[in-house]
Amino acid sequence: MKALQIATILAAFSLNACSQEVRDYTIDVLEEYPHATDAYTQGLFFNDGRLYESTGQYGESSFRELDLQTGKILNSFKISNEYFAEGSVMLNGKLYMLTWESRVAFIYDAQTLKYEKAVRFPRQGWGLTTDGSQLIASDGSSLLYFLDPDLKLKKRLNVTLDGQPVRYLNELEWIDGRIWANVYTTDYILIINPKDGKVEGRIDCTGLLPDELRTPDTDVLNGIAIDATGNIYLTGKNWPKMYRIALKPAR
Repeated sequence: MKALQIATILAAFSLNACSQEVRDYTIDVLEEYPHATDAYTQGLFFNDGRLYESTGQYGESSFRELDLQTGKILNSFKISNEYFAEGSVMLNGKLYMLTWESRVAFIYDAQTLKYEKAVRFPRQGWGLTTDGSQLIASDGSSLLYFLDPDLKLKKRLNVTLDGQPVRYLNELEWIDGRIWANVYTTDYILIINPKDGKVEGRIDCTGLLPDELRTPDTDVLNGIAIDATGNIYLTGKNWPKMYRIALKPAR
């Protein structure tokens, strides 16, 4: 992404720092866990107590079941080299996985991880989550797409911060009736009202991964998951750590 585009995204947050409608948060790290540095994290979620991750890059894309405590891969399968895997989630016994540029989504059996079919997807795939009845996808724009289990479009939602659209929405997670979204290339996560698209909260994750753990391969924050007890976990692309975090109001 061009430097000018990145600067524009960051400016959108700083210029709205005094918003009266948006709550600002920072984070406390409660616990840290190992995370594979070869995992270009695209999707991260829990289902039935199990932790899953989809990873990207052409020739390296995969889907994994992970042991949270050790970071060990318990089960996995590789995606064909022609596809760049993106967000993933499970709903109604199916595993859904998006691809970036190929305009196709894959559906698997959630229990066996056996491939079932490919479905045409008429836009880029970025993030994917579910509210328990429908799928919610991002495509790198300011739009979120609400889909039925057959991936048919139900509605579009434009995400705005103080009335201005917020682009580069990436990995998604449904948490307490709100959509959390990584903003690509930044250290921010947004908390979005799914009814009107308004950003209600802004989480500054700056410094989550310490500088001493970064290498030339370390990429951006991307990966949000909540477990059945309400614990929230964050990681990033090629990060060596995953973190259990808590929000605290920013001063």
